[in-house]
Amino acid sequence: MRPDSEDDLAAMIRAASGPLRVTGGGTRSRPAAGEVLDLRGLAGITLYEPEALTLIARAGTPLAEVEAALAAEGQMLAFEPDPRPGSTIGGVAATNASGPRRLSAGACRDAMLGVRFVTGTGEIVRNGGRVMKNVTGYDLVKLLAGSRGTLGAITEVALKTAPIPPVRVTLRLDGLDDARTMAAMMAALSGPYDVTGAGRLPEGGVVLRLEGLPGSVESRAKALSAALKPYGHAEIVQGDADFATLRDFAMAAQGPLWRIVLRPSQAEAMLAQLPGRHAVDWGGALIWAEAPPDWHPALRPGARASRVIGAPAMLPEPDAVTARLTAGLRAKFDPRGIFGGQA
Repeated sequence: MRPDSEDDLAAMIRAASGPLRVTGGGTRSRPAAGEVLDLRGLAGITLYEPEALTLIARAGTPLAEVEAALAAEGQMLAFEPDPRPGSTIGGVAATNASGPRRLSAGACRDAMLGVRFVTGTGEIVRNGGRVMKNVTGYDLVKLLAGSRGTLGAITEVALKTAPIPPVRVTLRLDGLDDARTMAAMMAALSGPYDVTGAGRLPEGGVVLRLEGLPGSVESRAKALSAALKPYGHAEIVQGDADFATLRDFAMAAQGPLWRIVLRPSQAEAMLAQLPGRHAVDWGGALIWAEAPPDWHPALRPGARASRVIGAPAMLPEPDAVTARLTAGLRAKFDPRGIFGGQA
């Protein structure tokens, strides 16, 4: 099924007697049962006000189209989603996608101003608006971001955009072990350097990104380089190509891939367990690891690991409180159990 309008989508959902699997480009999908409900017919940028740093697009709009429109005005999506071919803005919102800049700019949900979606009963809901403001009531924008279509089919998103920084530089340190890797990143992130990316490449180099006006970046790069002397020589490289490598690690995986989210203080112990190629992002809060499908990492409280590429993919079981809240929300938004997932 491929609706051409929001009303068509609502009618299809009301008429459905079995589970539906809501998709866009299908690039961020995880296994889900049901008949495919393809939202690529709901496409197009409906509003773009560069001076207000605001963009509204229908869910089926290709991510590449959104980013091209922003780039033409010297703007970008600050949360830096990876550019999977065929990815749609609805899939980005439904999975709360975010790249290396998450540690400074937040995730997709932090840039979402508003959302339109259709519930499991076929009701069209609008929440939020064009500007950030404090309001009473349910923050459905944050609720739908990352819900993977289990609460409703996203039809439109309003996003806050950001100017493209005039200058980007990367500081790179090589030859650090796990302990010194984490110590160097913590030194950079806890100082007054306004780091917008911190991670370790698959080849082992620690990379730190600075962005902004030329004079500011130059001053901060010199200060950060001096602060990092206990960890070795920090090479300063123009641009941030290394962060595209981190952002796109999942797309380049050669085998089963695990996504591990944890506290940076837990990263050193986790890195010691990894059996193969890996990358570290978000200052140690995210680890991508190529590991066998039957590998079971020893997790500390608060850490979560999921196998995102493998046969089959494996998602972590939620704790009892999260499971109860999730069940309650699904009962409200999808009482018939129509939805299986969205990407």
